[in-house]
Amino acid sequence: MNELDALVESATSSFAQARTPADLENAKAQFLGKSGRITELMKGLAALPVEEKKSRGAAINLAKQGVEAALIARRQALADAELQLQLKAEAMDVTLPGRQRSSGGLHPVSLTLERIEAIFGSMGFDVAEGPEIETDWFNFTALNTPEDHPARSMHDTFYVEGGTETAPNLLRTHTSPMQIRYAVQHVKTHRALIDAGGTMPEIRVIAPGRTYLVDSDATHSPMFHQCEGLWIGQNVSFKDLKVVFTDFCRTFFESDDLVLRFRPSFFPFTEPSAEIDIQFQTGPLAGRWLEVAGSGQVHPNVVRNMGLDPEHYIGFAFGMGPDRLTMLRYGVNDLRLFFDGDLRFLTQFQ
Repeated sequence: MNELDALVESATSSFAQARTPADLENAKAQFLGKSGRITELMKGLAALPVEEKKSRGAAINLAKQGVEAALIARRQALADAELQLQLKAEAMDVTLPGRQRSSGGLHPVSLTLERIEAIFGSMGFDVAEGPEIETDWFNFTALNTPEDHPARSMHDTFYVEGGTETAPNLLRTHTSPMQIRYAVQHVKTHRALIDAGGTMPEIRVIAPGRTYLVDSDATHSPMFHQCEGLWIGQNVSFKDLKVVFTDFCRTFFESDDLVLRFRPSFFPFTEPSAEIDIQFQTGPLAGRWLEVAGSGQVHPNVVRNMGLDPEHYIGFAFGMGPDRLTMLRYGVNDLRLFFDGDLRFLTQFQ
């Protein structure tokens, strides 16, 4: 073995002993650095005769290539070893069961609201939307609610910042304000026609949404849902109310033999007024009367607040609780279950 072969073997051995990239760079400097052994041999070529310089230079270059090949191999080996350590540290047990992502679904009350909108939509009713923070005028005054009505008291209604002492803001206690807003805008749109003595297109709208009252027990929640309905025209009677709501209930509960009862009642915004009860003829609730809504002919004062003459325009309104309808449809006896966020309960409706 000549000195150049021994040099390559020495470099290969030195590189093999390097345990880190830094150790390898230090070993490289001994052979390929500015003062390395290969570099010194190249510098010595200057003192040799021309013919000997060629052959000696060729031999030194071969040795240099051997050292560089050993260096590259060791670098790759260290990189592979580092990768194996990283893979081991980040190893995943593929025998473990995967994490399943269950598909979501609509809340049972949302399913009910969609069903209500679809049924009334088939009857030609629009769907109105409005703010949940309302003014006193839209929530109470426009609906003919007296100043001393219990609903205006602090223990029944959530009042919020804003507004004035005489016109406070509040969380709406029903969705009837959306009916007023819709009707006022409808009248504004057709004001020229009305003033000219023409016939205004009928107002036919439902107003579903969240409402708020200071109340909480098995059948009441501080936040609950309500759906109000309104039909105003020149020849809309109480008979129309009975037909529309009877058809809705039978379609909603998918029961053609469902019986409805209209009991006289009182609401500030309707006159005459009636509570609506239903009676199932079959099933676990058969024979029982269950209250589902309030209704009546729209009070003349409310019609005036819409911007219409009650001598020419008349109609009916109703209000029902989608939460209550959901409980009846699915046989749930505690309203709080809908809002506890328990997936074991909610996933039953998907």
